[in-house]
Amino acid sequence: MRIDLVTLVVPEYDPAIEFFVGVLGFELVEDVPSVTTDGRPKRWVVVRPSGGGAGLLLARADGEHQERRVGDQTGGRVAFFLRVDDFDSWYNTLIKNNVQFVRESKTESYGTVAVFRDVAGNLWDLIGA
Repeated sequence: MRIDLVTLVVPEYDPAIEFFVGVLGFELVEDVPSVTTDGRPKRWVVVRPSGGGAGLLLARADGEHQERRVGDQTGGRVAFFLRVDDFDSWYNTLIKNNVQFVRESKTESYGTVAVFRDVAGNLWDLIGA
């Protein structure tokens, strides 16, 4: 058993794809037309880290209730954890790509960590050895 996908509510598909694929280097696994339960058009968009693991289902917010959750799906806590082999290289790459870090890097017992915001405003730990 494994977790295959986690839904990430985003304001729009294309900027989210650009961030996860263009900035973080994820792979675009699926981007196909779909429909909501009441028949309105939407897209089924899945991205995965290039090294494998659980993917993200990028789901455009549908209605005010979901729009209020964009960027705050975990109530202000770090929502996702991205482990990398070369922390300094990734940190510098993200800085060059104008990714907003909200906590600078520090050394913890589990590695070097810094917190950044994704395109939707969710908090991520960037973790390296």
